[in-house]
Amino acid sequence: MDYLNAMRYFVRVVELGSLSRAAQETAVKTSTISRAVGGLEADLGIALLNRSTRRLHPTEAGFDFYGRACRILGNFDAACQQVSCLSSRAQGVLKIHVPCTFGCRHVIPLLPEFYARYPDVKLDVRLTDAPVDIIGSGIDLAIFFGRLPDSALIAKKLAMHGWILCASPAYLTGHQPLEHPQDLCRHSCLLAGAENWSFARADEQVEVQVSGPLQADAREALFAGVRCDLGIALLPTWLIADDLDSGRLLRVLADWEPRLPADEGTIWGAYAPKKAVPRKLRVFIDFMEQRLRQRISGTRPRQGKAEFS
Repeated sequence: MDYLNAMRYFVRVVELGSLSRAAQETAVKTSTISRAVGGLEADLGIALLNRSTRRLHPTEAGFDFYGRACRILGNFDAACQQVSCLSSRAQGVLKIHVPCTFGCRHVIPLLPEFYARYPDVKLDVRLTDAPVDIIGSGIDLAIFFGRLPDSALIAKKLAMHGWILCASPAYLTGHQPLEHPQDLCRHSCLLAGAENWSFARADEQVEVQVSGPLQADAREALFAGVRCDLGIALLPTWLIADDLDSGRLLRVLADWEPRLPADEGTIWGAYAPKKAVPRKLRVFIDFMEQRLRQRISGTRPRQGKAEFS
């Protein structure tokens, strides 16, 4: 009997409360899971699970065995990872979670260079803006913006980006000029939740209550709205730098610096705590940190061409 796999199956059955769900997650047949758990109970001479029509619950012995099995499997996996990390070559499949637009614009274009350096690493990229349970879903690395979602995660700062107030030339041509943040009260502002925008210039700070025709939970939607001449938006430089450089969008109130929470400008790479970080993960984090900082951090529009007041 393969006791390691049997323990893995048993642990997932306890955590999920279902043989079929454990089978689906581990990509094996339900009958395989059932035989493995039954084999453990037969060898131990005691029931580990109480069966019901809706959910499986561990017995007292099952709870005890579950805790011991988790420790054994954790030590075994740590030993395997430690040995794997001694390899001089990064190899294997790396599962990463990346916000959709950011991934398409800034991660995928870097992959040819990454593959040239590390041909034995393959990426399984999940492009989605939905939150992810890094530990529970088996994701090796999640790239995200702003505040860390879980203090239990290990996080690496990959890059910093700025924020710029911008609009299309067509919108600005047809509306009153902007000389002070208070002028925004007379303009259509595209919002991502907050209705107050704060700005600073030298020792002066201003907070303005703004409104407009579009509110969205994704900056990409506001970006599309700005390009369609709907109004003014506060957007990250990684999203709009090319449009600013080309003149398709213009920076407004260039003398005023938008004030956002400090962590809003941070791009993180986060992963589950590990006793030994696999080499494939280490090299990917190091590569992304180096290239994203070159590509994004400190991004600024070209003076003159991309400013409007």
